[in-house]
Amino acid sequence: MSNASKDASSANDLLKNSSLYREFQAEREEILRHKWIESEKAGYDIGFEHALTDWIIKHRASWRKSRQNNN
Repeated sequence: MSNASKDASSANDLLKNSSLYREFQAEREEILRHKWIESEKAGYDIGFEHALTDWIIKHRASWRKSRQNNN
Protein backbone atom coordinates (compact mmCIF):
# COMPACT_ATOMS: atom_id res chain seq x y z
CA MET A 1 0.00 0.00 0.00
CA SER A 2 1.44 3.40 -0.96
CA ASN A 3 1.88 6.24 1.52
CA ALA A 4 -0.90 8.20 -0.20
CA SER A 5 -3.28 5.25 0.21
CA LYS A 6 -2.29 4.84 3.86
CA ASP A 7 -2.84 8.56 4.49
CA ALA A 8 -6.25 8.46 2.79
CA SER A 9 -7.21 5.37 4.78
CA SER A 10 -6.10 7.00 8.05
CA ALA A 11 -8.06 10.16 7.24
CA ASN A 12 -11.12 8.08 6.38
CA ASP A 13 -10.85 6.14 9.67
CA LEU A 14 -10.46 9.38 11.61
CA LEU A 15 -13.54 10.84 9.94
CA LYS A 16 -15.68 7.77 10.60
CA ASN A 17 -14.65 7.74 14.26
CA SER A 18 -15.39 11.43 14.82
CA SER A 19 -18.42 12.36 16.90
CA LEU A 20 -19.52 14.89 14.27
CA TYR A 21 -19.61 12.20 11.58
CA ARG A 22 -21.51 9.81 13.86
CA GLU A 23 -24.09 12.53 14.59
CA PHE A 24 -24.41 13.25 10.88
CA GLN A 25 -24.98 9.55 10.16
CA ALA A 26 -27.55 9.20 12.96
CA GLU A 27 -29.44 12.27 11.74
CA ARG A 28 -29.37 11.01 8.15
CA GLU A 29 -30.83 7.67 9.28
CA GLU A 30 -33.67 9.49 11.06
CA ILE A 31 -34.41 11.54 7.95
CA LEU A 32 -34.48 8.41 5.80
CA ARG A 33 -36.79 6.72 8.32
CA HIS A 34 -39.06 9.81 8.23
CA LYS A 35 -38.99 9.72 4.41
CA TRP A 36 -40.09 6.10 4.40
CA ILE A 37 -42.91 6.67 6.92
CA GLU A 38 -44.23 9.78 5.19
CA SER A 39 -43.95 8.17 1.75
CA GLU A 40 -45.98 5.21 2.98
CA LYS A 41 -48.64 7.60 4.31
CA ALA A 42 -48.72 9.57 1.06
CA GLY A 43 -48.70 6.49 -1.16
CA TYR A 44 -45.70 7.70 -3.17
CA ASP A 45 -42.06 8.62 -2.65
CA ILE A 46 -42.01 12.14 -1.21
CA GLY A 47 -38.31 12.55 -1.99
CA PHE A 48 -35.35 13.25 0.24
CA GLU A 49 -35.51 17.05 0.07
CA HIS A 50 -39.14 17.14 1.18
CA ALA A 51 -38.49 14.62 3.94
CA LEU A 52 -35.44 16.57 5.09
CA THR A 53 -37.30 19.86 5.31
CA ASP A 54 -40.32 18.29 7.00
CA TRP A 55 -38.15 16.43 9.53
CA ILE A 56 -36.12 19.53 10.37
CA ILE A 57 -39.26 21.58 10.97
CA LYS A 58 -41.18 18.93 12.91
CA HIS A 59 -38.65 16.69 14.64
CA ARG A 60 -35.02 17.87 14.67
CA ALA A 61 -35.10 19.93 17.87
CA SER A 62 -36.72 17.21 19.96
CA TRP A 63 -34.53 14.51 18.40
CA ARG A 64 -31.37 16.45 19.28
CA LYS A 65 -32.61 17.14 22.81
CA SER A 66 -33.38 13.46 23.27
CA ARG A 67 -29.89 12.47 22.10
CA GLN A 68 -28.27 14.99 24.44
CA ASN A 69 -30.25 13.62 27.39
CA ASN A 70 -29.22 10.05 26.54
CA ASN A 71 -25.50 10.85 26.38
